[in-house]
Amino acid sequence: MPTFLDFEKPIAELEARVQDLRETAQAGALNIDAEIEKLEAKSQKMLRDIYGKLTPWQKTQVARHPERPHFKDYVTALIEDFIPLAGDRSFGEDQAIVGGLGRLGGRKIMLIGHEKGDDTASRLRHNFGMAKPEGYRKAIRLMALADRFGLPVVTLVDTPGAFPGVQAEERGQAEAIARSTEQCLSLSVPLVTVIVGEGGSGGAIALAAASRVLMLEHAVYAVISPEGCASILWRTADKAAEAAEAMRITAGDLQQLGVVDGIIPEPVGGAQRDPAGAIAAVGGAIQAELDTLSGFSPDQIRAGRRAKFLSIG
Repeated sequence: MPTFLDFEKPIAELEARVQDLRETAQAGALNIDAEIEKLEAKSQKMLRDIYGKLTPWQKTQVARHPERPHFKDYVTALIEDFIPLAGDRSFGEDQAIVGGLGRLGGRKIMLIGHEKGDDTASRLRHNFGMAKPEGYRKAIRLMALADRFGLPVVTLVDTPGAFPGVQAEERGQAEAIARSTEQCLSLSVPLVTVIVGEGGSGGAIALAAASRVLMLEHAVYAVISPEGCASILWRTADKAAEAAEAMRITAGDLQQLGVVDGIIPEPVGGAQRDPAGAIAAVGGAIQAELDTLSGFSPDQIRAGRRAKFLSIG
């Protein structure tokens, strides 16, 4: 059974009932196919209705869903001949940011992104997608390498934010984020970013100062988490829902503000219900943007990126 969010409880009850009926039917006790079909149709309608009017706070919960596809899932499904590249050549390896060379639809690219992990061991190994300075310095190194060889860069953003620990600050967290953002802006090759889950603060923008910024339909992108905003404004995280509403963190709001360039539709019920469908949609959107950007010269690419960010606000 999938993991259900709080607002999905009515759907969970219906699907549990359907599962019970299926088990009864398999036992051969009753012919209840019609009842099963009726409940399944009701469940699908409820799913469409609920996901058709999600609040910003509910979208935040969906963006954080543990069963949404992560970086490794996109690599497995979309990238051929992926060669991971590790280390920042200065301090060490940070597995919160993963990157490497590969082919997307036959095109050679440099792919970089946050990896949160999907179980306790991998989440600890990847630090829940919260990168340290060496993660951003690795990203800088890989982007510079791509620039040198004329390879487009694709970044997948999914992080609650950069790691805020004392040791990270001692090693220059803010400087590393700023340098990574600068590297994004100075690239002479196309850079396409997709916010696939959470896009949190500087930890996200360090990989997202791109020629094209896309968002999955139920992803969120903000300078601070709703809980953090509520803690500052109201001194309690209990008002996170109100903060999310005021912050305009959804894909629709951000497209209106000119922060993102396009929205990638998700399957009904979110990417976690149909990871393969969501991944395919992301892959198609990235390829379409790279096709468009491939016709521009390096100077046009840099000028276009500069104009894009200067026009925001």
